Amino acid sequence: MYALSSALETISGVVWGPPMLLMLLGTGLFLTIGLRVMPIRKLGYGFKQLFAGRHPEESAEGEITPFQALMTELSATIGTGNIAGVATAIYLGGPGAVFWMWITALVGMATKYSEAVLAVRYREVDERGAYVGGPMYYIKNGLGPRWKWLGAAFALFAMIAAFGIGNMVQANSVADVLEQSLSVPTWATGLALAALVFAVIIGGLKRIAQVVEHLVPFMAIVYVLGALVILVLNAPQVPGAIGMIFRDAFSGTAAVGGFLGAGVMATIRFGVARGIFSNEAGLGSAPIAHATARTTHPARQGSIAMIGVFIDTIIVCTMTALVIITTGAWTSGETGASLSALAFNTGLPTVGTWVVTFGLVVFAFTTTLGWSFYGERCAAFLFGVRVILPYRLLWVAVLFIGAVISLPVVWLFADVMNALMAVPNLIALLLLSVTIFGLSRAYFAGGEAAR
Repeated sequence: MYALSSALETISGVVWGPPMLLMLLGTGLFLTIGLRVMPIRKLGYGFKQLFAGRHPEESAEGEITPFQALMTELSATIGTGNIAGVATAIYLGGPGAVFWMWITALVGMATKYSEAVLAVRYREVDERGAYVGGPMYYIKNGLGPRWKWLGAAFALFAMIAAFGIGNMVQANSVADVLEQSLSVPTWATGLALAALVFAVIIGGLKRIAQVVEHLVPFMAIVYVLGALVILVLNAPQVPGAIGMIFRDAFSGTAAVGGFLGAGVMATIRFGVARGIFSNEAGLGSAPIAHATARTTHPARQGSIAMIGVFIDTIIVCTMTALVIITTGAWTSGETGASLSALAFNTGLPTVGTWVVTFGLVVFAFTTTLGWSFYGERCAAFLFGVRVILPYRLLWVAVLFIGAVISLPVVWLFADVMNALMAVPNLIALLLLSVTIFGLSRAYFAGGEAAR
């Protein structure tokens, strides 16, 4: 096991090294420039379409509402990355890492927009009458049959990655936090989580969408309000915290308290890596959800998809970061979820701890729902729709296993698979960029955006 762990750690360090981070950032920057900074300029339009997306037009084709599609995406992205991931970025890279998380999000908006545009443009209707799409389909249908192998590679990597980052890791996080906070046995958490997830995913995408469209906004609002209360109570420290984020982004952070210090390269590396881990722009998971949306144009759904990155990183992650910095918890030597919990408890004794605990549990639960759908769609692409029911049953069984075992190897394996699934997706985004730009120009210049 030690040899396997060491090997995976080495591979993870390579696949998530500077070349991968540059490829993710570079693709986002290329798309941002090609779209003439449209995702940032049209952010307000995206929010307008989001609220209009609760009631799509009768002529719109698809399976679930655009709003539900975004909530399904956010169910998978707002999770441990927003609580533990931000804390880890600050622990390893200092407060300046938050700035690079913001940069990752700003270019990631173009990436997420482009993924959704292609997902809707090249989606299919399967033999059950369900709308299916995502990188495997826009690779096959957009690049042609000769590239189908690349789509299959994405589907394979994503299907495997789902059982790691979207299943076992989430179940283990819930079991761990409930055992520490409430002394709930891990096996009991595993059984309860498996039963709840089964009750939702057995109903398919529409039931998942119905659950997450209520649960995700509620939990996100509770978490952000809790953070805002702490920031109001620590208002004098907020300007200094923001100044520290900008200053340390270009100078690194000196050692202080339990913080060991970090150079500029470490600040950039961990900020970018944790930003991508949080919002998943470029990984190719989100377009699987957006392909199912009832929409009249690919660019319309793309404008909704891009605000998922803004909500996830610019809003939720920033709240976590400012609480950690303003309360002084970032110098404690703690890391991960423990650092976030310490910061919230320092800023809002007792109540703050419950905000983090409740947030981790609900966010992890919704993440298992979102990723179950992603993995299921990838499995169906590879093996046909007959695999869907066995896949759902296996998903539930693995949840219980994840709750009761130690997961260092699973974390590493999931990390590697996440990087590998990003490669086919980024290749497709670059090769199909002309289609993305053309659809976008036609939509925003042709008056369709005004409808």
